[in-house]
Amino acid sequence: MQKNDIRNLSKEALIQYFKEIGEPKFRAVQVYEWLWKKSAVTFAAMTNLSKKLRTQLEADFEILSIEEDLSQTSFDGTIKSRFRLHDGHLIESVLIPVLGQNRYTVCISSQVGCSLSCSFCATGQMRRIRNLTAAEIYDQVVRVDEKCREIYQHPITNIVYMGMGEPLLAYKPVLRSIELLTGEEGLNMSPKRITVSTAGIAKMIKKLADDDTRVNLALSLHAASDDKRNTIMAINETNDLETLTAALCYFYDHTKDSKITFEYIAFDGFNDSLEDAQNLLKLCRRVPSAKVNVIEYNPVEGVDFVKSKVDKIEAFAQYLKKNGVSITVRRSRGKDIDAACGQLANKNQE
Repeated sequence: MQKNDIRNLSKEALIQYFKEIGEPKFRAVQVYEWLWKKSAVTFAAMTNLSKKLRTQLEADFEILSIEEDLSQTSFDGTIKSRFRLHDGHLIESVLIPVLGQNRYTVCISSQVGCSLSCSFCATGQMRRIRNLTAAEIYDQVVRVDEKCREIYQHPITNIVYMGMGEPLLAYKPVLRSIELLTGEEGLNMSPKRITVSTAGIAKMIKKLADDDTRVNLALSLHAASDDKRNTIMAINETNDLETLTAALCYFYDHTKDSKITFEYIAFDGFNDSLEDAQNLLKLCRRVPSAKVNVIEYNPVEGVDFVKSKVDKIEAFAQYLKKNGVSITVRRSRGKDIDAACGQLANKNQE
């Protein structure tokens, strides 16, 4: 029989396990700390436990950690890591350093594949196989942080759930991973340094607010009219802009200090006109404190979109800026290794 991954157990379940084998409660506290504060992936590493107890843990449980099987480094310093899961499936994470700002962001995945089929996204061309576990999401942060410290002599500073998959369709493990990353019994990171990106699942945006999760929220918008958004993002047919706007306002009302950002990939001749900018301005004025990230489109094999011209992006951004919108134009990072926005698809299978 396959043993249960001990990291699937809550702290309370660990306490109950140790009670059943005649061990005191503090042993559960020690093991929980080894798992989530010290990120141990073997029972042998738990050196304050007796050898007998470690042997019993080995007999009763396993730790299904992720393993890196491919690493690629871009000319700009971006590093993409491909991880193999215990069942052989592959996911990707990306370390994005901004050296002048001492900003080191890890972009992590939440699903193997994706079910949303956004027409411009490489991951959307894959089928969704399964959600990641909270431990598999947590592991990505730990492994990439180790690499960041080794290469850049600096810990990661920010986490974005913008890799493979739709985080709000993997809600329970995503929420649990946030607890492990931000909790005092875990890595104790600030939730203000974590951003969850969604293609737009309105009811789950509201649930994120109801669960008092103080992370930042990014909406993958990419078009500010329903007609256009429907053509590139099928999810908009059931979560239109009116519904999403209400959900974002609800999120803001419940989490006043959390940031809301519209992610907006600029496609040449599709969503980069003055009219498109005007539609986006109307949307920004309805969502308190909303900011905009305009993103350069990154080529995806089999997709006909072309990135918007630099002068059109600049005119688009200037219009919004002059009308009071906080806007940033982000240049692609890691596109030479298929690590940029929309490119994660386990393309390199060697």
